[in-house]
Amino acid sequence: MTGVYTNTTFVDAYRGAGRPEATYVIERAMDLFAREIGMDRAEIRRRNFIAPNAFPYDNPSGLGTASGGAKIYIDSGNYEPALDKALAMVGYEDLAARKADARLRGKYLGLGLSTYLEVCGVAPSKWIGAVGEGWGAAMWESSNIRVHLTGKVVLTIGTSPQGQGHETTYSQVISHELGVPVDDVIVQHSDTQGTPFGYGSYGSRTSSVGSTAAIKAAGKIREKARRYAAHMLEAAPEDIEIDGANYSVRGSPDKVKTLQEIAFALDLAFDTPVGMEPYLDETAYYDPTNCTWPFGTHIAIVEIDEETGHVDLVRYVAVDDVGNKINPMIVDGQLHGGIAQGVGQALWEGAVYDDQGQLLSGSLLDYALPRAAWLPSFELDETVTPSPVNPIGVKGVGEAGAIASTAAVANAVVDALGPLGVRHLDMPYTPQTVWRAIQTAKGGQA
Repeated sequence: MTGVYTNTTFVDAYRGAGRPEATYVIERAMDLFAREIGMDRAEIRRRNFIAPNAFPYDNPSGLGTASGGAKIYIDSGNYEPALDKALAMVGYEDLAARKADARLRGKYLGLGLSTYLEVCGVAPSKWIGAVGEGWGAAMWESSNIRVHLTGKVVLTIGTSPQGQGHETTYSQVISHELGVPVDDVIVQHSDTQGTPFGYGSYGSRTSSVGSTAAIKAAGKIREKARRYAAHMLEAAPEDIEIDGANYSVRGSPDKVKTLQEIAFALDLAFDTPVGMEPYLDETAYYDPTNCTWPFGTHIAIVEIDEETGHVDLVRYVAVDDVGNKINPMIVDGQLHGGIAQGVGQALWEGAVYDDQGQLLSGSLLDYALPRAAWLPSFELDETVTPSPVNPIGVKGVGEAGAIASTAAVANAVVDALGPLGVRHLDMPYTPQTVWRAIQTAKGGQA
């Protein structure tokens, strides 16, 4: 190993792990190119979208192919509707008039676009093993379900939440799969002694990978319950119909047992068929065949004060396509948090050193994290393109806001300063940085 001693602050992955940087480079380049050839910024993005009928799409970057024949594709997408909806929400056609109005108030108004695509639900293990030599990790997930004689369902999972609401979303999924009330589902996680082995929650992989493992375990529970219901109702297993938590004989709906009744009887095991083990207890593992690919369009509108260089984020619109949503409120919360983080990267956060290498922003007194009062109410909307990779059509949302927002704000700031001839400006866009850019552009002393 190589050890390096440095005076600078160490860094690590931060919500998005490389995707915000890549999106920033691409989206800034799109604006620069559009300006160079005199094309509308929205139109140049539209022309470069993958067509809706081209999916599954083989990414020409080479990301999809690995040694041994392992391969991933961009699973699904329809990018124009998200762009069109976002443009309509901000009134894109009226931008010139609003810029002129802002100048009358001593402000420079700018609009920034960010049309992002990210890879989530990182998998399959065969592919990651080929392209990620040295990772020492696979990409499958596991889940165990036990239905107790009380009727309570205990789900243990290999993913570990850090506040994303896994307990809520997993409970909703299992409630739907088994027909039991959400309140009767108990989710256990993060205890390596009591939970199945798993590889974690990074890469927005919980819903697409972890929830699918839970769905597979629920399917095993249903099939065992079906077999025991057939025994209890003196019918063939293939004649048992399942409707939520009810297991009835086809053609005789009055002959029915609930999942809770089946669990109670099977837990006691007074009368189990020969060869059937007692207790509803099943474990499943899931290794996806492909990744998932959420996308969307984010638009930021800023006003810059001509005298002070202060940047005010006045509107933020986000139209995201994360496939089907298990819990829309949690999805919105993930987007709110991610957007705030990305805006903070663009406008306020920076490690500042003096000429001797001394860190000047080493505490929260000097390092500016985004505050609620500095942000507008985010305007969120959606398009829905279900993923074909998993049974519930989810794609992932934990990182989307942080990936798109930094580029959107950066493009908005540069667009606002465009009339002064500014083509690019490095982040963060503090009042000092922006004021200096304005003074330099005007030929003054910064």
